[in-house]
Amino acid sequence: MKKYHIGYTCGVFDLFHVGHLNLLERCKEMCDILIVGVCDDKYVTDIKKKQPVYPENQRVRILNALKVVDYAELVTIEETDDKMLALKKFKFDVLFSGDDWKGSARYLRTEKQFAEYGASIEYLSYTKGISTTDIKKRIETEK
Repeated sequence: MKKYHIGYTCGVFDLFHVGHLNLLERCKEMCDILIVGVCDDKYVTDIKKKQPVYPENQRVRILNALKVVDYAELVTIEETDDKMLALKKFKFDVLFSGDDWKGSARYLRTEKQFAEYGASIEYLSYTKGISTTDIKKRIETEK
């Protein structure tokens, strides 16, 4: 039996790579159902100040095609920034997040809010040596 029933993680998932796959596989190992929120294009351009390579509908489609993902859906800036909105929408037991957020004021507050609803946060490490930003830089330098 897995530790959680419904797990949720959220990200841009542009230029899908093995780091993304490693993350999703680790999430799925801990839950029966894995829901993935895909940040909309507005979030990528307005908040991350980047231009996505693949538009939001294609990124959602790619994630929904993966056997490790039970369901992927586009999420708004508000749902990405306020994890309580995501919790109320998707009704998950656990949020999977990068370990770089652990101990931050934002996530300490979220942990307290989640505790009232019986939800947890699992912090996962990133795959070393790969990122979408690095891939984009490598492509640019090879032109």
